[in-house]
Amino acid sequence: MVDVKRGTLVDDPVVTIVDGVIESVATGQAPQVEGAEYIDLAGKTILPGLIDMHVHLTSDSDMHGYRRLAISDERATITGVVNAQTTLMAGFTTVRNVGAGSFGDVALRDAINEGDIPGPRMFVSGPPIGITGGHCSDNNLLPPEYEAVGENVADGPWAARAAVRKNRKFGVDVIKTCSTGGVLSKGTKVGAPQYTVEELTALTEEAHSHGLKVASHAHGSEGIVNALKAGVDTIEHASFIDDEGIRLAKANGAYLSMDVYVTEFILGEGEAAGILPESLDKERIVGQTQRDNFRKAHEAGVKMVLGTDAGVYPHGDNARQLSRMVQFGMTSAEALRAATANAADALGQTGNVGIIAPQASADIIAVSGNPLADISLLEGVEFVMKSGEVYKSE
Repeated sequence: MVDVKRGTLVDDPVVTIVDGVIESVATGQAPQVEGAEYIDLAGKTILPGLIDMHVHLTSDSDMHGYRRLAISDERATITGVVNAQTTLMAGFTTVRNVGAGSFGDVALRDAINEGDIPGPRMFVSGPPIGITGGHCSDNNLLPPEYEAVGENVADGPWAARAAVRKNRKFGVDVIKTCSTGGVLSKGTKVGAPQYTVEELTALTEEAHSHGLKVASHAHGSEGIVNALKAGVDTIEHASFIDDEGIRLAKANGAYLSMDVYVTEFILGEGEAAGILPESLDKERIVGQTQRDNFRKAHEAGVKMVLGTDAGVYPHGDNARQLSRMVQFGMTSAEALRAATANAADALGQTGNVGIIAPQASADIIAVSGNPLADISLLEGVEFVMKSGEVYKSE
């Protein structure tokens, strides 16, 4: 068993589970309990179910650019049913879904929680909140005569507060906003700030007053700093983070979620998937800089989680990011912590997920070999249990 907090292996683990919750963790021989079910994973290595902090389960990797205009929110939600199962089978038992139209991710989460469909435990944002013409919330693909305004466009501090209140009303677990432009949005400059500090502060204060954490999409250094000054909890992408952004992230205890794998898909297969030429040009600027700053931020001691942007690339390939996190500066143990204990902390779920320990949910995966020696083994998970129920056993 991998002890993800210590980064060590524990031989001959015995995990006792009652009603989907871990009751005890020991070593040696399993106790004989009348009526108990025994699962023998001799020769395998077990570890906590993985956590991806940045997914879009209702999005598909072959439907980018103008192709997205043909997909209704209802159809996207049904697509999410397939993607949820694929993600679970890849060993990700918990995800944070940061962006879905018409609260489709809320419906998906509820269907999973009620046992209607298989999928990971979901923490969801619903529609992101952003500015007119921005990356997060507006539709920039249509000409002005259609007067297409995005679902959660909110300009000004009070509008931003109102949007938070609406999302909370309809059942979200987290608030997603954007403090810079993005790679895949038409017409936005990837490093340009979106929202003022005043607006971001109002949004964040409102979210925190309801017990909701805030995730801010931010590539550019100014937008990163603005979001951190406002008190957001996680920075998504963080591509051009500078020394001031690193200082503030450390001072605030904020987490960075840097998707250092996805550039390979965007530049390698993005054109065939419908990604716009301007977005490909932006990614050519962003990709390597983000990887360099991942190393810089990690060496500076900024807290990090695994967040992949699944949905931009194919769902189920989430674990590919782990080897890139190692390639760009982490040890295998640090990458595993980012995908388990750190992510649980960022979700406010320490002790519930991301660990094999008493009182935690029985989310357990298994591979052949030692993932501390070869992190890429997690790209081929052979056993998946979530809340004590086995979903995959090869």
